Amino acid sequence: MMKSLDIIANEFVVFSVRECEGSSLLYAELANGVSSDIELLELCQNARPGQPIPNLFFGSVHYLLLKGRRHPLEKFYPSIVSHPKNPQGAFPVFKKFCLSYKDEIVHLLKEKLVQTNEVRRCGYLYPIFSKIYERTNNPLALMEIGTSAGFQLLWDKYVYSYGSDDWYGNSGSHLKITMDIKGDNFPEVAKQSPKVGMRIGFDLNIVDLRNKEDKLWLRSLIWPEHKERVAMFNQAVDYVLHNELSLIEGNGLDLINRYVDDIPLSNTLCVYHTHVANQLSIDDKKLLLRKIETIGATRNVYHIYNNIQDAKLHLDYYENGKGHFSTVAETDSHGWYFSWLI
Repeated sequence: MMKSLDIIANEFVVFSVRECEGSSLLYAELANGVSSDIELLELCQNARPGQPIPNLFFGSVHYLLLKGRRHPLEKFYPSIVSHPKNPQGAFPVFKKFCLSYKDEIVHLLKEKLVQTNEVRRCGYLYPIFSKIYERTNNPLALMEIGTSAGFQLLWDKYVYSYGSDDWYGNSGSHLKITMDIKGDNFPEVAKQSPKVGMRIGFDLNIVDLRNKEDKLWLRSLIWPEHKERVAMFNQAVDYVLHNELSLIEGNGLDLINRYVDDIPLSNTLCVYHTHVANQLSIDDKKLLLRKIETIGATRNVYHIYNNIQDAKLHLDYYENGKGHFSTVAETDSHGWYFSWLI
């Protein structure tokens, strides 16, 4: 069902305040402009159901600019020019671009998906997998829903720092992730990466990083000011291309049970997803939790996720058929920081 203009307008207002503040002056300015512009809101109605429209819309425009569409708008994008113009003058130029390339934008809104591409989120996943591995002492079987290109299936290949000179994880890694921890709680973190036995990722649209168009789309979803994220993205691409992953195209909710049977009991089953459940309906969220519970009736399973009950990071697990449920962290959406809650 097509969203109303009022609902889409509110999404842009919320996006501007909650996500862009302190992170992207350009997108904050553009989101405010789109929220009160009928023509652009109607354009956004072409997005597929369940998609976070501001991310998809801005990603589509960014994609066209990165592909080489020449227009005065590029002068406002730090990802395109070295000395961008002040974002305060960007919206009228942005609207002209959108109307000039309307057909291409409509095609992208109808065809593309907003997909996880933020490798920095592994920084708050690493302490959780450390905790699980310490508890079970068995190789971890990773099963990620909404895996995109598979960056977060390789969290054990990276090295991490949490506001000090200490480093954790794969000490030989070229991909270094630094994160701030807010608050007084510091998680127990394994000095060396836990052992991983299997890596399986599900996605409605698996991103093939050997395909230039697929790679460019993921790149386009990174916000124009975030140059450090681009550098980490490029490093993560190299790790995906040089490691073996089992990436399976399809709905993870439909596929999860089929592949669980292939995972030996000697491996610790870990099902996880970050910033994916916000694209699920309420019924599908409930279905996913029921499926984890059903799996937990016959084998131990650990479920790491956010955006089901709330935006916080949760760890639910079933051991010997008994469920345990905890909220473990508050996290920044791009992985700049987290607050440990347990």
